Amino acid sequence: MEFIMIRLGVSGALGKMGARVLSLASQDKDFRVILALERLSHPQIGEKIAGAEVVCDREMIKDIDCLVDFTAPEAALINIEYCLKFKKAIVVGTTGFLQEQKDRIDAASKKIPIVLSPNMSIGVNLLFQLVRDTAVRLPSDYKINITEAHHSHKKDAPSGTAKFLAQIVKEERIEADVDIKSIREGEIVGDHEVVFDSPWDTIKLSHSAKTRDIFAKGALEAARFLVKKKSGIYCMEDVLKKGKNGD
Repeated sequence: MEFIMIRLGVSGALGKMGARVLSLASQDKDFRVILALERLSHPQIGEKIAGAEVVCDREMIKDIDCLVDFTAPEAALINIEYCLKFKKAIVVGTTGFLQEQKDRIDAASKKIPIVLSPNMSIGVNLLFQLVRDTAVRLPSDYKINITEAHHSHKKDAPSGTAKFLAQIVKEERIEADVDIKSIREGEIVGDHEVVFDSPWDTIKLSHSAKTRDIFAKGALEAARFLVKKKSGIYCMEDVLKKGKNGD
């Protein structure tokens, strides 16, 4: 069978995450970087990154197989509209969507394949599973608290990951009150801790990211997964199952 490289585009190309996705993709034989999207006002428009010129022209989405989005909710929704226009897959790593915006993404997924995840890290997605299992098994005496810490430039708080962790707990323990504490300081890549506390003991489940590359690698795995899929909305758990099964 002839090997065909995935033609990749990244929106938010010069942001902290987008730049890492482009860097790793340029070193990966499965990908050919075609598009580096940024806002019109960005001072580096016209420069080259990972072999692609930084542009603000969304019409160029027509030339790619999959777009990876690390922007902001409104920008991500515009990108999804263009992916709909050109029938292209999109990996959405952007967080902070309102419910109405999530509904629009869900509607788009009826026509194109979309991976939507609050966190692209394999380790964090394992944390999701561990928290769910723990919430199911422990009695109701346990109080649950979540602490998340990120760099001072992160705009949304709590993080999308922390909100999803709280959602997991609520799905298994409807009556549970989950407190979330957010910390924004320095250059913290991303720390999440879920504490199950009782009068008798304390259980702590945590994940600490050392580098943004773990999220970038996950986004590329999602792109590999998505270009072979029909329309639908997928999560990182779907991507990881594919990797485990090798199909």
